[in-house]
Amino acid sequence: MSMEPTSGRPVELRHLRAFLAVADEGNVTRAAARLRLTQPAVSRTLAALEKHLGVRLVDRSTHHLALTPEGVAFRDKAAAAVAAFDEALDSGRLRHWPLRVGHAWSAFGPYTTPLLRAWQERYPDTPLELLRIDDRTAGLTRGEVDAALLRGPVDAPGLVTEVLFTEERVAAVAADGPLAAYVSLSLADLAGAGRTVVLNTVSGTTALGLWPPHARPASTLTVANTDDWLTAIAAGRGSGVSGASTAGMHPHAGVAYRPLHDAPPLPVLLARRDAPGHPALPKLAALAREIVGGDHHARP
Repeated sequence: MSMEPTSGRPVELRHLRAFLAVADEGNVTRAAARLRLTQPAVSRTLAALEKHLGVRLVDRSTHHLALTPEGVAFRDKAAAAVAAFDEALDSGRLRHWPLRVGHAWSAFGPYTTPLLRAWQERYPDTPLELLRIDDRTAGLTRGEVDAALLRGPVDAPGLVTEVLFTEERVAAVAADGPLAAYVSLSLADLAGAGRTVVLNTVSGTTALGLWPPHARPASTLTVANTDDWLTAIAAGRGSGVSGASTAGMHPHAGVAYRPLHDAPPLPVLLARRDAPGHPALPKLAALAREIVGGDHHARP
């Protein structure tokens, strides 16, 4: 049930922190302990925020609190606002404001080291922090980073993306399994009878839609990050699909990477929020384009 918005007392940072604590903990009591407040105080703060917005953010009909659709949408906005506030008050970063670039896996592929070295040489007063965050936008929509290197289509609202290059896809199979004996593989090889495909549903780019409707894998195993994806494949629990950069960025003794000749290439994107951001973002985009453009093997 929606509520009428009110202009009343202004929303303060404590309202956002209380909401995020409840969203993370799924319980007002635990959220109160985390915030070092009483349970009634957290409940009142959350109710005041909902009244101000005019919508319910939390479904209180069950013991384990769940976010409403409006609460899910508001969570990223609240997290970004709190992160920006905390960042602004970090006195240790005032002189050398770092540029934080997120990635979920494989970073900038073969261009990662050249990018980091060139940045250090040209902009030594602005540290470039490369952060791996297991999230579809690598922490960008939650305000944890200033930009992100992403793969595949991104449908998160409020982002601006630029395709820097594309990379071929590869199959990842158990090094001691039968598929490792092949020089290259097809999507049908991975989805054959009795075979399982491992899908990273949190930060990966492979979904069942990669296969034709009549030839999709009958069995899948879902994981939440690249490490678990590699572990499952090495253990022979299934095979996976990824970008070619994964072979270089995530070598694993138990995993063999093979070209996947019938899968479409994967775009590598530089993404930022569609709002004023770190002043060095244009320099990052220009340097990334320069490094990719200087490699004759890069795909257009």
